[in-house]
Order: sequence, then structure tokens, then C-alpha cells
Amino acid sequence: MPHGAVAPSGPGRSWQRLALAIVPVALAAVLGTIATTPNIPTWYAGLAKPGFTPPNWVFGPVWTILYGAMAYAVWRVLSLPSGQVGRSAALIAFFVQLALNAAWSWAFFALRNPFAGLVVILALAAAILVTLRLFSRLDRIAAWCLVPYLAWVAYAALLNLAIWRLNG
Repeated sequence: MPHGAVAPSGPGRSWQRLALAIVPVALAAVLGTIATTPNIPTWYAGLAKPGFTPPNWVFGPVWTILYGAMAYAVWRVLSLPSGQVGRSAALIAFFVQLALNAAWSWAFFALRNPFAGLVVILALAAAILVTLRLFSRLDRIAAWCLVPYLAWVAYAALLNLAIWRLNG
């Protein structure tokens, strides 16, 4: 199948693929929000931050767009034939990075530990790179959907590093 193509499939399984794409991504978003939100006006507000820190209101819209792109990307890969070479590895990589995505909020915000957050976000960036590479072998559009996510996580890693250094 050519890069960028989504395999046709029966209608009976399309809702299952859609649910498998949306529910885990939404769950990661909710888990991250649970860890983050109570700590923003308290602990996070009291941290020294670098000058390149965006205003708090930026994070919600950015993450909403990124989570939507992630769900669309994994849906495209899920829509490929189950026997397609590389599909299983790509899906495993995606769900590993998704778990690391949720774990970062718990490490940084819930544990109030910028160093732990830095360790997790570096693993997350590596996992996104692996996922992007594996997705690109299957569906270039799915891979391109992850590029803004990788860019944002790289920026967040720099922000995390700076916060750790300023408050260490």
C-alpha cells in the first residue's frame, strides 16, 4: 500500500478503530490534567521560570490540537491491514509514548519534581522519534501529524530543563 493511503475496511470495525484511537489519547489527556491543574496556581506559580515560558492559557489550546493530531495519526495506522509489516511495532511505540506523555505530568506536577519530569520528557521525546520513524514507514500523513507534537515536546523539554536549573 502506498505511503499516505488508508486501507479500506468494513464498517463494523471502523467504530472500534476510532474508539481505540480516541479513548487512550483522551485518557492520557485527562490523567495529565488531573496531575497538572491543582498544581498550577500553587506550586507551579511559585517556581522561577525562564523568559521563554509561555502564558498558562497557551497550554490548553496547544495540547488540545496536539492530542487531536495524535488520535488522527494513530487512527490512520490502526486503519491499515492488521497483517501489515511494521504496524504492530508502530502501535506499540505509539502507546508507549502516550503512557510517557501522561507520566510526565505526574512526575513534574503531581510529584512536584522537575528533575523527574526531565527524565520522563527525555524518554518521551525519544519514544516520539521512534514512533514517528515507524509511522513514516506505514503512512506519511500519520507521521507528519506527530511532527508538531515532537516540536512542542522538545520545547517543553527545554522549558523543563530551565525550570529544574532555576529551582534546583
